[in-house]
Amino acid sequence: MDGADSERREAGFKVRTPVDEARRELREALEGRDDADRRPDDGSDGSAATGTETIDVERADGRVLAAPVTAARSVPHYERAAMDGYAVRAADTFGASERSPEVLRIAEGIGDDADIGPETTARVHTGSALPEGADAVVMIERVEELESVGELEVADAVAEGENVAPVGEDVEEGQHLYDAGHRLRPSDLGLLRSAGYARVAVAQRPTVGVIPTGEELVAGDPGPGEVIETNGLTVSRLVERWGGRATYRDVVTDDPESLRVAIQRDLAKDVVVTTGGSSVGERDLLPEVIDDLGDVIVHGVGLKPGHPVCLGLVEETPVLALPGYPVACIVNAVQFLRPVLRWLEGTEPDPHPTTHARLERKIPSEPGTRTFARVRLEDRDPDDGEAFAPGEPRYAATPTRASGSGVLSSVALADGWVVVDDDREGIPAGETVAVENWEPNA
Repeated sequence: MDGADSERREAGFKVRTPVDEARRELREALEGRDDADRRPDDGSDGSAATGTETIDVERADGRVLAAPVTAARSVPHYERAAMDGYAVRAADTFGASERSPEVLRIAEGIGDDADIGPETTARVHTGSALPEGADAVVMIERVEELESVGELEVADAVAEGENVAPVGEDVEEGQHLYDAGHRLRPSDLGLLRSAGYARVAVAQRPTVGVIPTGEELVAGDPGPGEVIETNGLTVSRLVERWGGRATYRDVVTDDPESLRVAIQRDLAKDVVVTTGGSSVGERDLLPEVIDDLGDVIVHGVGLKPGHPVCLGLVEETPVLALPGYPVACIVNAVQFLRPVLRWLEGTEPDPHPTTHARLERKIPSEPGTRTFARVRLEDRDPDDGEAFAPGEPRYAATPTRASGSGVLSSVALADGWVVVDDDREGIPAGETVAVENWEPNA
């Protein structure tokens, strides 16, 4: 151990970078990279650091558009019946009423297979193309078909265009649909197909190498002093849920050369994530390895649980060394890895869905530290059966009793967490809080 390493370990984390500042420094480091050799020469606008690819629309759910999209055709691209009924020339129905219906001849064919001339009509269904010569539709309820003579009695006068969906009623050809950076939803895929797209250009999914570290970790049944590896599994699944492509590596032992080789192996990926070995103990070697291979951007962040996180850059690749305690690992993955994946695909992290609730017990916190307190949510019963007052939350949030950063069940069995901002000394019981439901949000 050299003098600098010894000094760091003896000093510990006397100064911790605020969470927002740590994210800002990480983003600035990413934006300052020379990514020219990391992007394919595909003619894209470079909005996504991962490059772009063109895929079938039906496979594009959850993907991010790489370029603006305009409608290639109108929707509908033909005049269509908006009702079940009969297509007519509106002028032929002038003066029609129940007492004095107009009589029209029924043409052969249905929809656009028919040809509508003077005093002629044809059956149409909702969505059918309007027959040539027709300019309106009479609803089925307002006619009586005289099958024996092939005629139709029309008891309702209609105006030109009535019960007809015109070309471009939904979308006009050339209309702007989406900006670059828009994350596609199932309804978007339907609109793209309708507007003439079978394939679409999207940002490539960021690739992530996930490397669990620690000589005590095992994959199978643990013996005395051994621990089942869970952090790498959890992080790799979060990467997939957040739109990335994870490569979940085997456990790497606490050895400088082994850690160096493991990180270098994955530098061709968009992100490298390690779990464990990020603090200041004798076996916490990753900060030195990252610093030796590249640059440490931040080591030690003002959040709880999980302050011993290390964020670095090695050969233009971000390397995130997450703490080994499971809860601390998850908190840091949400706070740093998720934003990195969004930035790489050219978007911003969406806010987590929240539920407002009344806090049942005080949450302590120290100023300068952003605390993530796990809570359970329960429905509250209004006093004496009365309704809740306006603005009063219907849920109660109770901090979990097991709050240590190594207690994985405190996250897995919680409904979310309450964030105590850096400038607060806790939150008192009875206050209305926002419970972040971070796990189901992509």
